[in-house]
Amino acid sequence: MYEILKPCLFALLLMKEKNKLFYILLFVLALAVNFAGINVKFFTDDPGLYASISRNLLYRKDIFELFTYNQDWLDKPHFPFWMAMLSFKIFGISVWAYRLPALLFFLLGLLYTWLFTKKHYGTEIAWIAVLILATSLHVMMSNTDVRAEPYLVGLVIGSIYHISRLEERFSFFDLLLAALLTACAIMTKGIFLIVPIYGALLGQLVFQKKFRHLFQVKWIVLMLLTLLFTLPEFYALYIQFDLHPEKLVFNKHHVSGIKWFLWDSQFGRFANSGPIKRQSGSLFFYVHTLLWSFAPWCLLFYYAVYENIKQIAFKRKLTEYYTLSGGLLLLLLFSLSGFQLPFYTNSIFPLFAIITAPFCYKQLSRFGTSYRQLSLWAYIILLPLAILVVHYLSQPANTLFFVIDCAVAGLIVIFIGVKAGTPQLKVFLLTCTAALFVNFYLNTVFYAEIVNYRGEIKAADYINQKAFDRYHIYTLRNENNVFQFYTKKPVDFIPLNTFAAFKAATLSAFYVNHRSMDSLVVSHASFRVLKAFQNYPQENILPAFINKATRSTVLDSVYLITK
Repeated sequence: MYEILKPCLFALLLMKEKNKLFYILLFVLALAVNFAGINVKFFTDDPGLYASISRNLLYRKDIFELFTYNQDWLDKPHFPFWMAMLSFKIFGISVWAYRLPALLFFLLGLLYTWLFTKKHYGTEIAWIAVLILATSLHVMMSNTDVRAEPYLVGLVIGSIYHISRLEERFSFFDLLLAALLTACAIMTKGIFLIVPIYGALLGQLVFQKKFRHLFQVKWIVLMLLTLLFTLPEFYALYIQFDLHPEKLVFNKHHVSGIKWFLWDSQFGRFANSGPIKRQSGSLFFYVHTLLWSFAPWCLLFYYAVYENIKQIAFKRKLTEYYTLSGGLLLLLLFSLSGFQLPFYTNSIFPLFAIITAPFCYKQLSRFGTSYRQLSLWAYIILLPLAILVVHYLSQPANTLFFVIDCAVAGLIVIFIGVKAGTPQLKVFLLTCTAALFVNFYLNTVFYAEIVNYRGEIKAADYINQKAFDRYHIYTLRNENNVFQFYTKKPVDFIPLNTFAAFKAATLSAFYVNHRSMDSLVVSHASFRVLKAFQNYPQENILPAFINKATRSTVLDSVYLITK
């Protein structure tokens, strides 16, 4: 971690004295808060699934073929699974080992955000951009609820940084790293990642009217090198799926893994024409989603985008066009797609942070200054207030970390109030503090409260007892992935509708959620309950769950049964 962040820390030490201490303090606290959830047990399904698949790579001694419940799996590219598998290999299998590589790529994202912003805007704006990124609500949440997004935070801005250097002058080092990081981004989430990366370059050249630069040989070499570095993904998909047309995938035979990777996995989703479909999304989904996911900076980000577009419309030169072009192109693509999830935009949050950072620091018009103060003060007040309400209603058993959170935040607020100079610096620092206060509470108190009601974890702990060593474990639904990860032996999947006719060759136990149990009861299937466990079945946190007085109304049970 130190080697990754050493250039940033060195530059911070050289900054002018009056602001340096504030940035050091908040940067260290931001790192601590982002790492505070590294050992929290999984409380959503996807991290359990991805960790289980990564563990299977290690157990099977095969780094190319992805399996879950001993069945072929085709839904995401390989890079995050390779990173998690490598971490498991080095540190052993655990939740923190699964999260560690993602957090390291997040740190890489902070480094590249700093490098890019310093190059174009100067050191102080660079540190403001880093703190905006490190304190954005959904970035901090995704560093605990790890999927692919922390990887992309580092890979996308890293690719754009090296491309921006390559555009100014040819460097084999920048060419190599730009191609490698772009390839890793593609192998993390799909081919659509070329949109923000190459879109950033396209916007920079078009707005600067460097049209001839679009056809330089170095860009062709960059694309060829990127393709070369992406070949492991093509090879993995080819040997698992294209070589085996007899495999049943998405209830079909003759499924091409390479075609899925090039189209169905992302562009097919955006067009809602792939094997996995959703109802069409709203054009304004991300407009309101960013209000909380990019909190507490979203309202100021909207103003920054408006001002930048206005400058372009009046034919005034911007400092750079990479961030605006890359960020808004992908945001537009997401908004037009029928497949919309809040965490999709995390990959371009570094670009959003860079766009927003100068507007936290520079002098604005009278309206701009008032807007900045009001938009940030709204979050400064509302975010901590929301946590106080949540804490009061949820009444968690352990309040130690809440007390620590309040004490540290209170001391920082006093320190800022006494020592901070300009009003814009003061409000910026208080906004960072409010965001860190919220996420430290989530990582240390609230997520632990959710975990207490995850029946999958308790069921796995129960079946891991020595008395069940001879049992073969099954699940009747393939979304019970937290159970799969925490169970210390392989878990196989059998469809719910085959349970009645299933003949187990050995002692067997079946994990059954509430819906499956209802189906078994209705069908008069024969079984015996080994143990029932209280469970919160939602991934979305409902108000009724937060309120301890009404929590029981949204709980159900999960079961371990045998025949």
